[in-house]
Order: sequence, then structure tokens, then C-alpha cells
Amino acid sequence: MQQKIVILDFGSQTTQLIGRRVRELNMYCEILPYNKFPVGDESVIGVILSGSPFSVYDERAFKLDLDTIRGKYPILGICYGAQYMSYALGGRVEPADSREYGRANLTEFDKDNPLLKEVKDGSQVWMSHGDTITALPQGFKPIASTDKVKIAAYQAEGEPLWGVQFHPEVFHSLDGTQMLRNFVVDICGGKQDWDASSFIATTVEALKQQLGDDKVVLGLSGGVDSSVAAVLLNRAIGNRLTCIFVDHGMLRKNEFANVMKAYETLGLNVIGVDASEKFFGELAGVTDPEKKRKIIGKGFIDVFDAEASKLKDVKWLAQGTIYPDCIESLSITGMTIKSHHNVGGLPEKMNLRLCEPLRLLFKDEVRAVGRELGMPEFMITRHPFPGPGLAVRILGDITREKVAILQEADDIFIQGLRDWGLYDKVWQAGAVLLSTVRSVGVMGDERTYEHPVALRAVTSTDAMTADWAHLPYDFLAKVSNDIINKVKGVNRVCYDISSKPPATIEWE
Repeated sequence: MQQKIVILDFGSQTTQLIGRRVRELNMYCEILPYNKFPVGDESVIGVILSGSPFSVYDERAFKLDLDTIRGKYPILGICYGAQYMSYALGGRVEPADSREYGRANLTEFDKDNPLLKEVKDGSQVWMSHGDTITALPQGFKPIASTDKVKIAAYQAEGEPLWGVQFHPEVFHSLDGTQMLRNFVVDICGGKQDWDASSFIATTVEALKQQLGDDKVVLGLSGGVDSSVAAVLLNRAIGNRLTCIFVDHGMLRKNEFANVMKAYETLGLNVIGVDASEKFFGELAGVTDPEKKRKIIGKGFIDVFDAEASKLKDVKWLAQGTIYPDCIESLSITGMTIKSHHNVGGLPEKMNLRLCEPLRLLFKDEVRAVGRELGMPEFMITRHPFPGPGLAVRILGDITREKVAILQEADDIFIQGLRDWGLYDKVWQAGAVLLSTVRSVGVMGDERTYEHPVALRAVTSTDAMTADWAHLPYDFLAKVSNDIINKVKGVNRVCYDISSKPPATIEWE
């Protein structure tokens, strides 16, 4: 049985980072809503309680019945998780004199405590909370302090229950991974046997059980996610998988032909569908980014449904949805960053059930699975590309003319990254057409009034956070010059130097 760490999510923006860190320890984990603990699941070996945007005193605060987990599993509470356990069990939590945010150092800690094993003297941690624990419940003891926080970490005496008011999952907590390792491996007894190979084995078996003898249709986009999902499903059910690649007219330059050719090497059964007229018609005059996504998402489902109806006995629609797609689209706090093309919701009329074999993986994990499956490297290292395509890289309404302009500019940028050996150093890159803006320019002796193009390139490991890529000035100068000289309709090129957060990777 595959061991599992359960992370109960109280709405923190860093909950997913906890999952990342646990996965990096080769331990399988699942992030679940705070009130959805899988009672009776014998694979669970430990529980982590995340942070939260709320105070324990807030009427909107999420509350967990600790009796469902206390005494049954080792527990680690992080930030709000630590404060809630202390508060619920009889301790005292009060507003701090000032918000405790940023770097701090452990000035005193119990080096013999199993949670703090091999943590260095003065170890830097990251604080982010407005309340603080001022008194622990009876039978609890502090095990670490900082200059400003007396109870930076605690343990319930005689039982495996810990709380830390800092965030061990973030990069700035220098021994944070060691602390998580201490909890997951030493305290919970994790075997560290979860990797790409074990994921493939367990997922293929799970897919066989889930799908039985049913037939499946999968929507290919040309990207790594849907491609890996297709190869994984092909391994599980073979020729009962039919793949459909839809051209909505907003793919990159020559993408449709190039992708269809690439899939020939994978032995997949692929049907190519040119549905560009449908999508351009439905998007005519639409400028709102969410409406664009919804229209394209529904359009994909409509096309799949129509194509699937031509096939006999198809019962499942498979998609390459990955974890960040779900995280950004769904929030227990009710706040959505953006809807995602793959998780926008299936219409009630849909006659196909949904299969998402990569739903719990981050992007780098998907790539590791692809390599383990023996896929060619050029497919695995492809940059992420949004499901709605260039529609969410054109600010304003969508027309064929605007798409053609952006395709040319984007092609110059991406090919330039390859030619300069920069492509694999960047997580994601693309051009954005500011079609709602016109700027004045001069070409030859004539005044121009055309569109600006913004170039976007970021570095990241999982798309949850991203920094703008510090590309060489000479490279940016050449790309800018090439775009302005070669792409009619563009007279200005800008470079986006925004990080995520506060910006997102895509402009829409």
C-alpha cells in the first residue's frame, strides 16, 4: 500500500509549497480541504495542517474537529495550523504587537527534539502571521523561540503533535526541508518510495480499474501535460484510447501540423480537427478574459462531444489537468485566481465522464513521468502553453488578423530563445499583443500608429511562483528589432519584468 501524508488545507497561499516539499522527499502526499479528512484510509501515516488567511478568532475561520486525527496520526501544524491546535486545546492566541512577517532566526531551540534534529544554530525561518501564541495548552511545551516570538514551535508532551508558527515550506526557511524530513520520514515513518516510476505503476493500475474495458477520448494540446497523459493512458488501455487534437485557430505558428507529426512517433491514435471557424465566430467581439476562457473551454467540450459521438461506446473524456490548474481554479476561501481551460466545469449535457491521471502532479513531476515513459526530450521540455492559446495573449477582442500578427511575433521570440541557447533556461515564454493600445512610431519617413507587443519570459519550478527571466540585453534588442522590422502591425516591443505574485504568468 502506498503511504500517504495528508495536508489539510485551511486556505493558505503556501499550502501547495508544503506539498511540493513533501514530494521532493519522495513521499506521496495529498492536499485536501480542511474538513475532508479521509477517515478510515489506512494509507495515511501523518497529517499536516496548513496556514490560513484568517485568524482563529475570525467568524469565517475554518475549524477542524481535532478528535478525528489526534491520537491516530503524527500531526504538524504550520502557522494557523499551529495556532488553531493551541487555541482549540485550551491555549491562548492573541494579536501580535505588530504583524510578524519576514526573516527571523531560531535563538533557542531543543536540539534533541525529533522535529528539530540537525537544525543549525540560529537557523533562519520565515514568519507570516498577525496573531501569536501567548500560552500553550496544559501538557504542551515550547521547543523553539526567536527574538520576537517566544513560542515559535511547540510539542504536546508524550504524543506526536507539533506546531510551528513559521513556514518551513518556503525557501527562506533554510532548514525547513530538514524539519519536514524529520516529520515525514523519522516521525511518521515514511519510506520515501514515491517517484516517477512508482507513480506510473500505481497510476496505470488505477486507470485499469477505473476505466475497465471502457473507451476513452483525450484532448491533446501539443503540450507536455496532455502528451504525457496520453502516453500514460495508452500504456494502461492501449487502442481503447482515441486522441483528438483541436485546432481552435489560436495555436502558435504552424503548431497544428507540427504537433500532428510529432504524435506519429508516439504510436497514438490521433484525430485532427480544424474547428477554427467555430471558435472565431463565438469569440467575435468578446474582450473579457474570463469569458474568453469559458467560451473556449465550452467549445472544446462541444467539439469533443461531437467527435466522441462519432466513435462507438466512448464513455470517458481524459484531460492533461495538473495540480496548479486545480489550485488556481478552486479555492476553499471562495477566491479564484482564474478559471482554467481544463477545469472550467463540464456542462450537464455532457455524456462523458472525466479522467485526469495527472491531476495531482506538478509540472516538473509530469516531465519526470514523461522521461520515465521514454518520451522524446523535445516534447518533455516544451514550455507550458495555455489551453485557450493566443486568445489569452491578445488583450481585447479576437480576430484572425490579430492572431496572425501575434503568431509571427511569438515565433520570432521563441525561435530566438532556441537560437541563443536560452529556451531551456526559461520556464515559459511568449509574446502578448496589446491590441487595445496603439502607439506612435516612425518607420522610414512615415508616422505609424500600430500595436505594441510585450514579451514575457519567466523562470519557475512549478508555476506557483515565478520570476521574470533576466534575458541578455543584446538578445532582447535583436528580437525587438526583428519583430518590428518583420511583423506588419507592430511598431513597439516591451519586456515584462513582473514576478508572480503579484502578477500572473499569463496576462489574461
